[in-house]
Amino acid sequence: MHPVARPPEAPFGRAKAQPRSRARSLMAAVLVGASMATAALPVPAFAKGPASLADLAEQVTDAVVNISASTTVEARGGRAGPQVPPGTPFEDLFEEFFNRRGGRGGGGGGGDGDAPRTQRKSNSLGSGFIIDAAGLVVTNNHVIGDANDIQVILHDGTKLKAEIVGKDSKIDLAVLRVKPPADHPLKAVPFGDSDKMRPGDWVIAIGNPFGLGGSVSAGIVSARGRNIESGPYDNYIQTDAAINKGNSGGPLFNMDGEVIGINTAILSPTGGSVGIGFAVPSDTAKPVIDQLRDFGEVRRGWLGVRIQNVDDATAEALNLKGGARGALVAGVDEKGPAKTAGIEVGDVILKFNGTPVKASGDLPRIVASTPVGQKVDVVVMRKGEEVTKPVTLGRLEDSDKPQPANLRQPEPESATRQALGLNLSGMTDDLRKKYSIKDTVKGVVVTRVDPNSTAADKRIQPGEVIVEVGQESVNSPADVTKRIDALKKDGRKSVLLLVASATGDVRFVALGLD
Repeated sequence: MHPVARPPEAPFGRAKAQPRSRARSLMAAVLVGASMATAALPVPAFAKGPASLADLAEQVTDAVVNISASTTVEARGGRAGPQVPPGTPFEDLFEEFFNRRGGRGGGGGGGDGDAPRTQRKSNSLGSGFIIDAAGLVVTNNHVIGDANDIQVILHDGTKLKAEIVGKDSKIDLAVLRVKPPADHPLKAVPFGDSDKMRPGDWVIAIGNPFGLGGSVSAGIVSARGRNIESGPYDNYIQTDAAINKGNSGGPLFNMDGEVIGINTAILSPTGGSVGIGFAVPSDTAKPVIDQLRDFGEVRRGWLGVRIQNVDDATAEALNLKGGARGALVAGVDEKGPAKTAGIEVGDVILKFNGTPVKASGDLPRIVASTPVGQKVDVVVMRKGEEVTKPVTLGRLEDSDKPQPANLRQPEPESATRQALGLNLSGMTDDLRKKYSIKDTVKGVVVTRVDPNSTAADKRIQPGEVIVEVGQESVNSPADVTKRIDALKKDGRKSVLLLVASATGDVRFVALGLD
């Protein structure tokens, strides 16, 4: 059994005893000097970890709740199995057992098409926390799902029926409302500033792992800004505090007892905690929670662009000073705010409403959290110069999918040439038919790709269409080679191509000119 803690060690350890008094005197002088140097260095608080988290846990535990969500579903067959809450150690065992049994009987056969319909309850267990003593509770959207019966269970076991105020699948949050008993006032916890958290800061997680009830675990912030590709606005805090099934929706606290994250996901090959958990940062969650509380829905800002990341080759091709950064505009919605403001395909968005855009993934989060109808300045890099475009944001609708700009060009020549490891041909009716290229797509058709070329590495394929070379439109293979020669003479090491698919979706591809 490993000790929980041990006494702190001296900064430089102990000196080995010397047999002679002169040696002792010299060593004493060295140690005195070392002690003085050590005293001058600042020693961070909790350098060996906090002595105890009991006071902090006691301070906030009453505000953390368990969530029980039940969904009634219609099922065929007369066999009733035990209801095992998701997240319990026996869930997979029972599920596998009854799936093997199948149908009505145990020996195979004709299924249960004629079996009577029965009502079956599906239960899920999770965590949450109270943000308003009037009865507002926050949890994950996936904890409640489509439940028609939700109970909030307080730390002392009191059960309160809850109603859904609003939920958001993109950030995976939900707000519930309960009616506090007259003789049982609720305790709420405040949000903290997640942007102030640094890797290495201490945190504690409280929740309902595996349905065991209130459980406290401690760890540190392992990283910030994690993208686990769970949604369009990923920006998770990573922590090594133990988070398991059932912890979802529970709070992640800083050492001041403030919620700086909402525990949402784990990365685990076993299904249990391996020290890699993820929490929605409070600064991401608060605007969403406020809108769910006020409107019952989330009203996100909408710019109306399709973007892609800027890598080193693309930055060089664009002559982007300061290296790879920003979000490259690969498409502009014809009816979107960006089109009205004059933002164009090929622009690199560097700042939005005063906030730097370090990578393309930053922009959707920044835009979505900006109020609908607000007028903001968008700073773009266009052909080497920074341009500011005022934009009035629209509202993002779930059904809205930004479409690329409709790029129309004159009819091209049909000569065939080779460049950049590509065989190129002017657009013809035969090629449109062969590759099913839409009439609205104009440019130069790729008919072959050298498998040993950089173009192949960048996944350019026959049937795609080169629309621009170095941010200038091209209509023929001759235009492509002419533009490449001009860029070489200018000393450029790479070229930026705007490539369209047969259906009109466009993307930028940077290729070397060596």
